[in-house]
Amino acid sequence: MTLIPKSHPRAKSLFIREKLVNGFEKGLVAREGLLAQGRGEAFDYLLGEKTNQAAKRAIKAAAAQLLQAQRPVISINGNVAALCPKEIIELSVHIKAKLEVNLFYTNEKRKQAIIKVLKKNGATEILGTNPKNSTRLQGIDSARRIVDKNGIFTADVVVVPLEDGDRTMALRKAGKKVITFDLNPLSRTSQTANITIVDNVTRAIELLSSEVKKLAGKNEKNLQKIISDFNNKKNLTENIIQIKKNLTRRAKIA
Repeated sequence: MTLIPKSHPRAKSLFIREKLVNGFEKGLVAREGLLAQGRGEAFDYLLGEKTNQAAKRAIKAAAAQLLQAQRPVISINGNVAALCPKEIIELSVHIKAKLEVNLFYTNEKRKQAIIKVLKKNGATEILGTNPKNSTRLQGIDSARRIVDKNGIFTADVVVVPLEDGDRTMALRKAGKKVITFDLNPLSRTSQTANITIVDNVTRAIELLSSEVKKLAGKNEKNLQKIISDFNNKKNLTENIIQIKKNLTRRAKIA
């Protein structure tokens, strides 16, 4: 039996899979979240299991957008809590963003498990936990329509890792800038968001924090230029082309 080196992308994918399974066993991740992870792994493989140049440009634009935000919010679901809670919290500190738990498959036990993990990793204020502060996001029927009136409801920029298309569309219609991580460049989420980082969130989240720190000293004009120069549709097309090239290359090897 051939052992895979720890530095190999496939070993990293297996480690991510193990974290999701552990998250499921701890009550953080819904069964459907495991299915979503499998779909993501397939696209990650097609993208070469590394952060490409298109993703790096999206990360830079996202960093600029977050630094310009007045009321940024990071939406947390079970997969994110299981995969990268510490990194998400570090990002929230850098951009002074609020954290809000928002679940598609929701129940109180699962929500409390996620809150516990976030607090264990340093979160102090977590929104989406007090029914008295709840309100509804128009244009969506799932449980994700229930948002905190002090968080996502009043946010100007929302980071939605591992998102569903319906809520992305609803957030856009509500006038919010949406930044997402999505390994599928053809998904409704990718196509609807303002800035789509086509990369594995476990790789890209730390890169985003690093980029925020790099751009922190830039003035508003420079940040706005970075945002204006970014074209999400063009960036997504580059990722689709990359997938086609990788498929062609692997077909020749086979």
